[in-house]
Amino acid sequence: MTSASALLLGAQGGLLQSSQTQTEIFEYILSDSLLASSFVVNIALAGLTIVAIAYLARNVTDPRAKLIVISTMLISVVSISSYTGLASGLTVSFLEMPAGHALEGQEVFTMWGRYLTWALSTPFILIALGLLAGSNLTKISTSVAFTIAMCVTGLAAALTTSSVVMRWWWFVLSSIFFLVIIYILLVEWPADAQAAGTTDIFNTLKILTVITWFGYPLLWFLGVEGIAVLGTGITSWGYSLLDVIAKYGVTLLIVTYVAKEPDEVTAGSNYGSSLSKVVPSDD
Repeated sequence: MTSASALLLGAQGGLLQSSQTQTEIFEYILSDSLLASSFVVNIALAGLTIVAIAYLARNVTDPRAKLIVISTMLISVVSISSYTGLASGLTVSFLEMPAGHALEGQEVFTMWGRYLTWALSTPFILIALGLLAGSNLTKISTSVAFTIAMCVTGLAAALTTSSVVMRWWWFVLSSIFFLVIIYILLVEWPADAQAAGTTDIFNTLKILTVITWFGYPLLWFLGVEGIAVLGTGITSWGYSLLDVIAKYGVTLLIVTYVAKEPDEVTAGSNYGSSLSKVVPSDD
């Protein structure tokens, strides 16, 4: 029996020890086509999205429009890196679930690298959306801070094995931070977008973002980290499909709009300059 097969059987039977090597975990991933494909497809799509952004925005000259484009590109830059980490076995582990969990005493395949992905990529999504809405630095910074807090506490929920109560408490905290972000997306930024004249495109992006983002805590709840109704492969594909819409789909919509450099998003060549305009003195 190969090490991958043994690992797979051990995982299914809850008999794995906590000393798997990275090579064994990598072989386990390869042995599960559903799981492996959920990573590989996103690596490919992230790469294609980066190329598409570079092509669509090749003629953009306005610095504010460029900032929005760069923010969207960094979403895929983070994704292709983090999904490679997942596929290689670098950012996944088998963790024994605590007493009271649906899989109590079993070692569960935990994709904790996804939380690192979200902690680094969702801020860029919010920066792009906030800039598109014409929001101010305070609101954009607040949204970024809360999304990082949401992802870090979600990571804590996934990694906590000392107590099932503490796992759910971390999940509750993460959900509270999530609702703050939803409030900004649904209340604060639509008003800003109306003032900026970007209501139509922002409303489309807002709906896509809010609907898909609600899917993440739902999958956590139903997946092996929560009540374990869904298996690992299905849960992973669920997250991956949500990423396709929330990241690559939203990205391409934003870049397609911004690449035309409409007046609503441009700010002139001096936008973001760190130096005050120098007025030449009279001779």
